Order: sequence, then structure tokens, then C-alpha cells
Amino acid sequence: MDIFIPYLLWLKAFHMIAVIAWMAGMLYLPRLYVYHTQTSVGSVESARFILMERRLSLAIIAPAMTLTTLLGIILALIPGVIDWHAGWWWAKLIAVVGLFGFHGCCARWRRQLRHEQRLHSETFFRVVNEVPTLLMIIIVIAIVVRPWG
Repeated sequence: MDIFIPYLLWLKAFHMIAVIAWMAGMLYLPRLYVYHTQTSVGSVESARFILMERRLSLAIIAPAMTLTTLLGIILALIPGVIDWHAGWWWAKLIAVVGLFGFHGCCARWRRQLRHEQRLHSETFFRVVNEVPTLLMIIIVIAIVVRPWG
């Protein structure tokens, strides 16, 4: 893994770019679900949201998540980049796992809406739309402030 050390700053930069793209998608997708639930089943508007949700998920969110994960793993494997005994690292990791879980929930909700199954209300999606924001706050504070050593 020492071959990556000269490129450490580039790896970090591209990791951050991928994270920003992933977060943008994760913040926007549940908002699309809010608007989608306001449409009539089988309507032209519903079909438009199905297409928008699919494109956002497949063209932006999934590639950004994949790149974030790949670069994050590479960074984590470079000796000395992470202090594995530091609490901030574990807090960040737990929040990132939560973001993966939320991503999975969004994928499930997208499949349900694609099949016109309205199992959740507009209010539900308005509330869950705040989850990625909370996880992002924890991740950024853990990395920058490092309140847990």
C-alpha cells in the first residue's frame, strides 16, 4: 500500500468529491419520494418521478457510493492514515454504516414506488429525509473536530 502514499492528497480529494456527490443524491432522493407520493397512481407525473428516481439512483448515487467506498478502503489500508484506536474513527465508521443502511432503505422505497406501492406517506418521507443530514453531521464532526480522541 506504500505505492499510494505519494498520491494520498489526490486520493483524499477524490474521496471527498465522491462523498459530496453521494450525499447530494442521498439528500435529494427522499425529497423526490415526497413529491412522488403527492401524485396519483399510474399518472404521467408518477411515471416522471419513477424515471427521475431511477436516473438519480443509477447515474449519480450508485457510482458515487461505489467510488466513495473504494477510495475509503484504499485510504484506510494506507499505514498511518488512520489511528485505529481513536474513537472518532469508529464514530465515523458507524455513521457511514448507517448511511449505507439508509441507502438500502432508499433503494427498497424506490422499488416500492416503481411498482406504485404507496406504503409510506409524504410525512414519512419528509421525516426520513433528515436522516442523511444527521449522519453527515456526525461524520464531519468526527473527522474534523475528533471529539472522541
